[in-house]
Amino acid sequence: MSQLFSPLTIGQLTLDNRIIIAPMCQYSANDGAASDWHTIHVGQMSLSGAGLLILEATAVNPQGRISYADLGLWDERTQTALDKTLTAVRQYSPMPIGVQLAHAGRKASTEKPWDGGGSIAPDQTNGWQTVAPSALAYDENSSVPKAMNQNDIDALISDFVNAAKRTDALGLELIEIHGAHGYLLHQFLSPLSNKRDDQYGGSLENRMRLLLDVFTAVRAEFPSEKPVGVRVSATDWVESGWDLEQTIELAKALEALGCDYIHVSTAGLSPEQQIPVEANYQVPFATAIKEAVEIPVIAVGLITEAKQAQSIITEQQADAVALARGILYNPHWPWYAAAELGAKVKAPKQYLRSSPHGKPSPIE
Repeated sequence: MSQLFSPLTIGQLTLDNRIIIAPMCQYSANDGAASDWHTIHVGQMSLSGAGLLILEATAVNPQGRISYADLGLWDERTQTALDKTLTAVRQYSPMPIGVQLAHAGRKASTEKPWDGGGSIAPDQTNGWQTVAPSALAYDENSSVPKAMNQNDIDALISDFVNAAKRTDALGLELIEIHGAHGYLLHQFLSPLSNKRDDQYGGSLENRMRLLLDVFTAVRAEFPSEKPVGVRVSATDWVESGWDLEQTIELAKALEALGCDYIHVSTAGLSPEQQIPVEANYQVPFATAIKEAVEIPVIAVGLITEAKQAQSIITEQQADAVALARGILYNPHWPWYAAAELGAKVKAPKQYLRSSPHGKPSPIE
């Protein structure tokens, strides 16, 4: 059996294979509510043959959206809209679906990427006051965030819990807490963005506190048979910033609290980052974390070829691989990988006759 297409158990959830669709923002929601685009997009991804689909970064409150068009899950309206999408998709796909719960912090209040992606000031249309661990803007073109006080932090944790309850009510099978890419929980982790002198700043223990508190609160609320994992940026790619050594300590602390998996990315916190982009450039970080914990570790980042993904699994560099841009570009990537590696994937009966003439079908 192809190792890439062997089952993987995360917590009590068993996946058919080790290909995961990473969260990918679509910037197509209506005041936080899923739109028809989400039904089309999630539907397409759910027919891909991957083992798991994790919905895009989904804000736990309006202030936590990256842009005004981001998906949210904070009230009955946003829950009902997402339920409509999920109900349609589940008629035709048995793929497990999870959601990434997030807050963008100082990187919130922006335009859509195709409209420039720039920061929108609080007094402008579609803008609002951002928050962060400290009153430090992301860059010179961004608005200065408000430093969060204890009431803000307590409310944030409650918002994550509320979103976790709604996640369960929607029948979603997994939660990923977004602690990466320079968003709020990552901002608390990194000494570059966290200049606090209270219990949430200074030492590594203090800078990890908020993420660990959010995880503990979500884990306590979400049913124990459903996994809760965390996505991390293993390095800021900036000197004196968040780095692999600190990430390993965070991963160990999360594992001790009952975290079911770690999803390893990098970067996003500082415009000063220097990233050596090449195939597999983030995989060594996943491998180092995998060597430090017992729970599954997911690798991501310029993983584009079937044999490349297979090698990551067979060489035990990670337990699963996550695809983002690659599966947007080729939504049937798992089909092609299965055909190349002599494996099978699940697909709708409507597609059973789709294989090219004379070639074995990878579809079960």
